[in-house]
Amino acid sequence: MSSLIMLITVFVLAIFVGIEIITKVPPTLHTPLMSGSNAISGITIVGALILAGALEGQDLFSPLAKTMAFVAVIFASINVVGGFLVTGRMLKMFQRK
Repeated sequence: MSSLIMLITVFVLAIFVGIEIITKVPPTLHTPLMSGSNAISGITIVGALILAGALEGQDLFSPLAKTMAFVAVIFASINVVGGFLVTGRMLKMFQRK
């Protein structure tokens, strides 16, 4: 039980740190940061796929864990696609006409 509390504490602290970092970034830098977050979301996709594969044949919490891995893949994929769309729009603004 203590490891679960530790993991939840780390997760909550990561949320607070993320919010503090993002709110301090000027709006002109949000698009380049979105491009950088694509790499992080790519890592999340790979990790969730590895987790889903490692859970094959496991009986304990397997349906819940597989569902959470699937949701992680979906959300990370949405973030990657959105990041590429925003980056594409940003790069079109700087093209010569």
